[in-house]
Amino acid sequence: MPELLRPPPDDNGGAIASTGAGGAMDLATSEGGTLERGPGGPYGGGPAGRPRSLWSDAWRDLRRNPVFIVSGLVIVFLVIISIRPSLIAGGNPLSCDLARAQEGSRPGHPFGFNGQGCDVYTRTVYGARTSVVVGVCASLGVAVLGSVLGALAGFFGGLPDGVLSRVTDIFFGIPVVLGGLVLLSVVTSSTVWPVIGFMVLFSWPQISRIARGSVITVKQNDFVQAARALGASSTRMMLRHIMPNAIAPVIVVATIALGTFIALEATLSYLGVGLKSPTVSWGIDISDASPYIRNAPHMLLWPAGALAVTVLAFIMLGDAVRDALDPKLR
Repeated sequence: MPELLRPPPDDNGGAIASTGAGGAMDLATSEGGTLERGPGGPYGGGPAGRPRSLWSDAWRDLRRNPVFIVSGLVIVFLVIISIRPSLIAGGNPLSCDLARAQEGSRPGHPFGFNGQGCDVYTRTVYGARTSVVVGVCASLGVAVLGSVLGALAGFFGGLPDGVLSRVTDIFFGIPVVLGGLVLLSVVTSSTVWPVIGFMVLFSWPQISRIARGSVITVKQNDFVQAARALGASSTRMMLRHIMPNAIAPVIVVATIALGTFIALEATLSYLGVGLKSPTVSWGIDISDASPYIRNAPHMLLWPAGALAVTVLAFIMLGDAVRDALDPKLR
């Protein structure tokens, strides 16, 4: 019987194994032991071979989105002057001189003076603090309350779900501005908290509906069913598996709603039921300047322009976040 021919050793020091098809497969260490890795790891994933998550992909897309960059820079600037308005405005927004009432721009007072002789520039800068505080606090309150109630209703279903649906239907039938006129007209406090409380009370149903639908969708996935089969408690499934995958729509809506809350505060203050003097607010300044729009338009244009830019920046930021977190747009 002839001796079987053995293939010569590989030049790279590897071995050649015979295959069932009669061919040979090179198992050299330099080739067979290493997979080709791209710049993001094997299979195009993240570092160390881990695939990228939704949040890392969203952050990568946001950094490349000029809308996010521009709106983010505007918002960062607003936050900075809200914390330290004295950085760009050294005057006192409550210091007024009736002798300068309705005067236009002059050196040291680029925006002129309002009807009470107060510096419009200083009041416009200090008004950013009120708007940012109201918008951020109202958005956080609405997101927390709406997410908790909606997630519980969507997860457990049954009676809690039915009760929440009927309660939200009642709130959806009440006009927000009309509710503000009724409830805030009896409030005598000049702080921002009654206005924030009103916004949270009337705005949480929208977030709860979104959270409820997202939780219902996520809890039907296989990884949630596997966790349930392994004996995971309801709390663990909610906190570890469902909410991290259902929170993205809530973040998007809350970010867009932040600009809406700022506009709503200005509207209520303009109508005289929101913030009240001596609180510095763009809505109050716009209301005070309305009768003098023909003789001194600068009194209205500057606070109204600041309000428009702020609301637009937050809405643009919300749109950018929505585009980054929506898998259908990838």
